[in-house]
Amino acid sequence: MSALVATRAPLGRQLRSELRWILRRPRTVIGLASLCLVPILAGIGLWFAVDGDGPAGPGLAGIIAGNGLVLPVFTLFLALPLLLPLVGAIWAADGLAGEAQHGTLRGLMLSPVGRIRLLGIKAFGVATMSLVAVTLIAVVGAITGAVLFGGEGMLTLSGSTLSFGAALGRIVLTILLVTVQVWGVAAVAMAISACTEHPLVVMAATMAGVIVFAVLGVFSALDWLHPYLITSAWNGLVDVMRDPLPTEELWRSTALAGCYIVIGLSLAAMRLATKDN
Repeated sequence: MSALVATRAPLGRQLRSELRWILRRPRTVIGLASLCLVPILAGIGLWFAVDGDGPAGPGLAGIIAGNGLVLPVFTLFLALPLLLPLVGAIWAADGLAGEAQHGTLRGLMLSPVGRIRLLGIKAFGVATMSLVAVTLIAVVGAITGAVLFGGEGMLTLSGSTLSFGAALGRIVLTILLVTVQVWGVAAVAMAISACTEHPLVVMAATMAGVIVFAVLGVFSALDWLHPYLITSAWNGLVDVMRDPLPTEELWRSTALAGCYIVIGLSLAAMRLATKDN
């Protein structure tokens, strides 16, 4: 037992090693750089719309002028339906299926780390990178919005204007809420990733599920099913832009995403526990 403990690396070192492994991949750097373009392109598009001569120009200008801090929230809601779930699915696919495809997962499973601990390390890497991606979009969006439209405050859907400090608080809250939703999708992707050696299968299956859930959420005849669809809860996140802040839908969507996280990681753990070396 003492020999086994001596060969086991500290958890902190393993977590740092996992993050370094993810960040050293060229596609990670390219992916994060591409995400930075989303708020920039959205801001430029709004800037041209405000500056245009069309009938929407003056009205839009009156709304967006001085409210550039709305841009990061708008961009995160824009990226949540497809782009951010795809990012989470990619990292989840690389975490297990990618390792299996390159033959390194077998060595990791034979090491004294332990399979559940291995899953926890992989899940930590996916969760951290998802938080980094969402935060990066928000930070670039806030800077872009402040430069193009000004950042004195934030105009809410209730018609009130939040102060600069309160606006930053809403941006941070949006980052946390959106990240939890991405974690829910990524956890399901990790469960799929534990069952295959092909990362493309993980990404295709995860995104197909997101699309199917979104389609099912359109049909009113399936109202009984909507409370269980993670995509149906995303519409409620818009409450973060209301004043005063209603919390019922925000808590419900977060709790639903938490259920997906628990279920996805539990299925992945059961698969790894029974997986042949």
